[in-house]
Amino acid sequence: MRENRLISLDWAMKRLLRSKSNFSILEGFLTELIYKEENDKIEKDELKKSLKIEEILESEANQEKENDKFNRVDIKLKNSDGEIIIVEIQFSSQYDYFQRMLYGTAKNITEYLNIGEEYGDIIKVISVNIVYFDLGAGDDYIYHGTTNFIGMNKKDRLKLSTRNRVRFGKTEPSKLYPEYYIIKVNKFNDIAKNSLDEWIYFLKNAEIKSHFKAKGLDKAKDTLNIMQLEGKDKLNYDRYIEQRRDEKSYATTREIELEESREKGLKEGIEKGIKEGIEKGIEKEKIKMAKSLLDVLDIETISLKTGLSIEEIKNLKIL
Repeated sequence: MRENRLISLDWAMKRLLRSKSNFSILEGFLTELIYKEENDKIEKDELKKSLKIEEILESEANQEKENDKFNRVDIKLKNSDGEIIIVEIQFSSQYDYFQRMLYGTAKNITEYLNIGEEYGDIIKVISVNIVYFDLGAGDDYIYHGTTNFIGMNKKDRLKLSTRNRVRFGKTEPSKLYPEYYIIKVNKFNDIAKNSLDEWIYFLKNAEIKSHFKAKGLDKAKDTLNIMQLEGKDKLNYDRYIEQRRDEKSYATTREIELEESREKGLKEGIEKGIKEGIEKGIEKEKIKMAKSLLDVLDIETISLKTGLSIEEIKNLKIL
């Protein structure tokens, strides 16, 4: 029995989470994700880091469209540190998704560097990717990617100079470069071991269990309650869920058809191979018999007994 039937985050990102009154939902999720490792080391709650959203930034990719297929949903925002955070949800498998992540960060870096500004003014971009397919080859369900410079001889990690630290307020080059987070939702086993897992459970099941305590989930539980949807919103959401089911069904159907096609091709290939093998075996036996009769029978008689042509038997005699 589901405890709380909620609106899925991808639909909420399109419709509800752009309101400043709902920023705390995304703030909670991003705090749990981006500051998890740092906050796990801090014992006192009042000292733990918390992400604050300043504004939602519009782009062509995250604008709402009437014909939006919801296969990909993203939202771009700026936090209180002036960093750009892109949250993207992708349902269908895409072979070049890694390159698309790279393109997205590169595009935003250049987009926010004005003519005449120094390279030191380049803005930090964090790319958060929530995918519902098995991206890459790996067993985990959360991955974090950064850029680090490791010494080829001494294996030390390159740090920023004192002057750089003062100028940029960072200690390592990795804090200046884009960062990537990948959450492979379908890899999650539904066992929430920590507060970030509680969010991933919600991403996978659109459900928040009563004992979940992760930052932002209380607000999500109230705001994303499906029972609060009325009129056109309720109709649009029901249509969207139906469309998602259809897309998943189409993808499954394509996989089944492809597998059936492979099996059929394999079966036909095996049958053809067996047939060709038998024919070659029979031909080989005919030739063997013909060779053994060359010294005792004439060519015409050998042809009648083996089924080989007179020309084939003459060639055997020459060989």
